[in-house]
Amino acid sequence: MLSCSYYTLALAFLGLVVIFLFLLNSLWGVLQAIRYILAPFFIPNEENASLAKRYGSWALITGSTDGIGKAYASELAKRGINTVLVSRNREKLENTAREIESKYSVKTKIIAADFSTGRKAIEVVKEEIGGIPIGILVNNVGQNYEYPMYLSEVPENDLWDIINLNVGAATMMCRTFIKEMEERGKGAIVNVSSGAELQPLPLMTVYAATKAYIRSFTNALRYEYGSSGLTIQHLTPFFVNTKMNKFSDKFQRTSLMVPDAEMYARYAVATLGKQDKSTGYWSHGIQSFFTELIPEWARMHVGGRMNEGIRREYIEKHKLKAA
Repeated sequence: MLSCSYYTLALAFLGLVVIFLFLLNSLWGVLQAIRYILAPFFIPNEENASLAKRYGSWALITGSTDGIGKAYASELAKRGINTVLVSRNREKLENTAREIESKYSVKTKIIAADFSTGRKAIEVVKEEIGGIPIGILVNNVGQNYEYPMYLSEVPENDLWDIINLNVGAATMMCRTFIKEMEERGKGAIVNVSSGAELQPLPLMTVYAATKAYIRSFTNALRYEYGSSGLTIQHLTPFFVNTKMNKFSDKFQRTSLMVPDAEMYARYAVATLGKQDKSTGYWSHGIQSFFTELIPEWARMHVGGRMNEGIRREYIEKHKLKAA
């Protein structure tokens, strides 16, 4: 009877510890959210310059002519970081470079590389980068489905592009620059993922799986190189008003929960060096917190139902256009 009492007390104590840790983690999440709601509005001048001092004066951003990539490059330039802009369209690269140089007193370099070509694109980057020491690497390039589809409906070329861009590019770009960062003892890698990583996502099956890869890859990479003085950050944005989400009108309107790319980047850059894992935006942090309270199987079914609705809306809209 006495041993049973000890057993009950031990279980009760364990339960209290679990509850305490859960509440502590929740409180920390709330405090971090408050911190990053306010951070972009109260960044002192010396902190604007601290990224260059901490990581180096050059950043390379992939997928840098549209959306989050372009906005992130501009935000870094605003803080005095020179930018290497990498994308497939040379004309857009030239326009983006001119825009950044006209607004900020920084240097830019452009590299036209199509990451859907796999190894060939990495070789182009290696050849054209020259001796520029990359202090911040932002792996942002990626591709989504044209609209929610069943696997058999997705064009085979699109699937290869999604895998090459979302998985291959980030993996090989990290390998290309991480050794030099390690030798210098400083550097930052930002791997941009998606809230799609939080569960299997029917009708965007391959896209979500590639983002789950980015989460796993980035966390393991941080274990391998974190002790070398490198920052390895995992960014998990939810919906942002960019062309990536053009399949649905509701995500093409800026709102409290769907920021535009410029607002998202302003917050996301403010987290660099402060949070190894971040959604990058305050309201996305709230969405992530409540999403992860739900069991994975339920999240998958909610995501599947949502995509079925978006799919119907997209198909009906295009039927009307065709008519």
